[in-house]
Amino acid sequence: MSIQPNQRHLKLAGAFNIRDLGGYPLGDGGSTRWGRLLRADALHRLADAEARMLAEHGLVTVIDLRRQAELDTAPNPFSSFDGVAYHHVSLFDQLDPLALAGSTNLLYDLYCMALRERGDAFAQVLRLIADAPDGIVLFHCTAGKDRTGLVAALMLLIADADEETILADYAMTGDLIAPMLEELLREAELRGDDVEAFRPLLACEPATMAATLVEIERVHGGIASYLASIGIDDDTVRKLRRRLTAPGEGERP
Repeated sequence: MSIQPNQRHLKLAGAFNIRDLGGYPLGDGGSTRWGRLLRADALHRLADAEARMLAEHGLVTVIDLRRQAELDTAPNPFSSFDGVAYHHVSLFDQLDPLALAGSTNLLYDLYCMALRERGDAFAQVLRLIADAPDGIVLFHCTAGKDRTGLVAALMLLIADADEETILADYAMTGDLIAPMLEELLREAELRGDDVEAFRPLLACEPATMAATLVEIERVHGGIASYLASIGIDDDTVRKLRRRLTAPGEGERP
């Protein structure tokens, strides 16, 4: 097993949904750079050899978006890994998705609530990405769908990817996490959650992200205004854009 250059889905036995955000078309005719940002599901299933493989591939920073309870039951292998900086930011901390039960679009309401109420956490994640050293930054949650999907969408908006690209990237998760859905339902049952109320949270419909992008534009005034509202300054925006778009050493412009 190996990781190939310019590989969208990194097919490791210990993870379902590790994906490179490189190679996406941008409004200026360019594309996002490979080997800069990885989005992923939980990493606790990775074998030691797979974790080392990611580090050898260029991984320098891991941002874990899960709640503390998730870390306690499924520790991150990079929390004490030489050469890789590990950060924990509980992106949806204090948000209870099941409190929205009865919503006609549960995930959309959750995403809007997160953007509205967890701006400080989003800002912390974005600053970690902006200030990370050269190399690959990986951010992840449990399925790599909601918390990870929102951060990925923000980064692609910052890079000037179009809506079609962002929706396709979001929807790709659906097929990749299919093998883990029953596991997630069992875990919900063990926690004492209402499994049928929990089930809609496992969806991954492009329409949900499309509505969220409309929300960012309509309610928050677009990506630039949203970033400003959560305290992200212009210099940080430039760093974030360069992370995904600027050529690195030895790369063609």
